[in-house]
Amino acid sequence: MIGLISATAAGAAARDRLAAAWPGRTRVYEGPVGEAVRTAFHECEQLVCFLATGAVVRLLAPLLGDKAADPGVVCVDEGGRFAVSLLGGHGGGANELAREAGELLGAEPVVTTATDAVGLAGLDTLGLPYEGSVATVSRALLDGEPVALEAESAWPLPPLPTSPQGAYTIRLTDRDVAPGEREVLLRPPSLVVGVGASRGAPVEEVLGLVEGALREAGLSPRSVAELATVDAKSEEPGIVAAAERLGVPLMTYSAEELAAVEVPHPSHAPLAAVGTPSVAEAAALVRGGELLVPKRKSVREDGQAAMATCAVVRRPGRGRLAVVGLGPGARDLLTPRAAAELRRASVLVGLDQYVDQIRDLLRPGTRVLESGLGAEEERARTAVAEARKGHAVALIGSGDAGVYAMASPALAEASDDIDVVGVPGVTAALAAGAVLGAPLGHDHVSISLSDLHTPWEVIERRVRAAAEADIVVTFYNPRSRGRDWQLPKALAILAGHREPTTPVGVVRNASRPDEASRVTTLAGLDPATVDMMTVVTVGNTATRIIAGRMVTPRGYRWQERTQEGAR
Repeated sequence: MIGLISATAAGAAARDRLAAAWPGRTRVYEGPVGEAVRTAFHECEQLVCFLATGAVVRLLAPLLGDKAADPGVVCVDEGGRFAVSLLGGHGGGANELAREAGELLGAEPVVTTATDAVGLAGLDTLGLPYEGSVATVSRALLDGEPVALEAESAWPLPPLPTSPQGAYTIRLTDRDVAPGEREVLLRPPSLVVGVGASRGAPVEEVLGLVEGALREAGLSPRSVAELATVDAKSEEPGIVAAAERLGVPLMTYSAEELAAVEVPHPSHAPLAAVGTPSVAEAAALVRGGELLVPKRKSVREDGQAAMATCAVVRRPGRGRLAVVGLGPGARDLLTPRAAAELRRASVLVGLDQYVDQIRDLLRPGTRVLESGLGAEEERARTAVAEARKGHAVALIGSGDAGVYAMASPALAEASDDIDVVGVPGVTAALAAGAVLGAPLGHDHVSISLSDLHTPWEVIERRVRAAAEADIVVTFYNPRSRGRDWQLPKALAILAGHREPTTPVGVVRNASRPDEASRVTTLAGLDPATVDMMTVVTVGNTATRIIAGRMVTPRGYRWQERTQEGAR
């Protein structure tokens, strides 16, 4: 819960805007400010105070305890100009809260945490449990000291400026080891514990078995990602409570799924009870991995039969491939999600000129693999290969990565052994359409006139179909030095079905500093004025030029009413 506190009418107005924007996330504290701050500090995970930072510092000082437990606090000034991350920037989430509040209120987020100030990923913000000297190792990273990354298994971490060797260490491990004096341990969620239990098995027996198995195998309980069992045990109280106490989800699988898993220790007892010869081992292994702890049974002090079984599997980290559309070129048309993926990626793959557009957004330590024009398939293969090594990879393209860009060749290479995330971008047709007016207001189609990958016969058939169907057409890749006849041919096909006065919009470098656009007609367009940086949009029979803008109505009735009104 986010506590909201204000002292003046101006602050209350901004406070109420946040409360309306975040229903269910906030609680407004009225009354004397000092009392409101003290109450909210103890009741909420985060606070937004619409007060002077000095006043908030004085109110908070007597309340401060452990930075791992104190709430994150953001101060917003009375004028709504700045959202200051004051307390708990990382652990309390105040840095991100300042950014969120700033975006909603139009305020500038002020984040002074050292790692954030220089673009480093904070070791306590990676989404992984951590142990050890975070402040010491972070300081070493900030000072440029050599910090070694020792990853005992591949995991898609964000970029970190690490070295092969160093006096400081970041160690990614699921083993139950203690951190050294100059070391941070990161705990990947790599362990899956399969559990089985008889009806009525007490939680103490299930939990004690799991914790004992991990301890004896030298594995950290902080790396347990989930408990897994058969569907028939999805509501078994002892198993459900064990998952809750461990703070992990309980995953369940059908008996048929588990019966198909090859295990080293099948048994007739679970086969008779729930329809599969293995529960613990099969549930742990059903999605693959290395069996670290074979099936073991609980031991009861009263000498009665064991009521619980467990097995532990280590699953390899799955690489992550984000296919990111950068938009048409303008920085303010790059989506926040795309920017976040660029900061998250430890490996960036892209065309050199696109890399140059966003190089300033990359975190220190990002490995950049760039290449020139004409290497799309090679870039796709490279990105997938890097993801298969367990890295967090961003493959970039202009516009929307799924429209005549990198998503298609990348996904043709990728299999289900990596996670793939698509990040949409503003594609050229939409950027050009916004410049021209509303040419895409009704049905429309995009067609690339490049015959490097598609035979011209196929392209021509598609142009002819769009012409006959009276659909607005946007031409990508309309003309280059080596391909100068395709656009005139396509326009001639459209001219066979549309009037010479049909509006045509031509936009070059949409949204970029040298953007140029004009509206002409099907008969008036000179193909020689078009190049590969241009998008050509040809209207349908309903498209009109109104106040110099292309407009395609959403329906023909609108056109008919307009014509009747003119008469």
